[in-house]
Amino acid sequence: MPFDDSSFDLVWSLESGEHMPDKTKFVNELMRVAAPGGRVIIVTWCHRDLELGEPSLSKKEEKILAKINRAYYLPKWCSVDDYCKLLEKEGAVDIKREDWSYIIAPFWKAVIKS
Repeated sequence: MPFDDSSFDLVWSLESGEHMPDKTKFVNELMRVAAPGGRVIIVTWCHRDLELGEPSLSKKEEKILAKINRAYYLPKWCSVDDYCKLLEKEGAVDIKREDWSYIIAPFWKAVIKS
């Protein structure tokens, strides 16, 4: 991003992460432009967190995501847990997460059909 390091007290990313093929670089840039003690808010499409010991999403889930990605020209998704780990790696503290899937779930059938 064309901003100096530590430029913003608040970095807000709304439905951007799903378009980024390199999630690590995406999070690094958000953290780079955030001022010390600033806030980073990421609102993006994610797949579900994997259960402990679960190596990947199911084949059915992968197939549905691949269909959405083709329709919307999106790269591979990650989970909220993946984003939290990337943020922790960049030194983020007091990470909070919120699941909004119950709000948008009614619209996903239309997205998948499109």
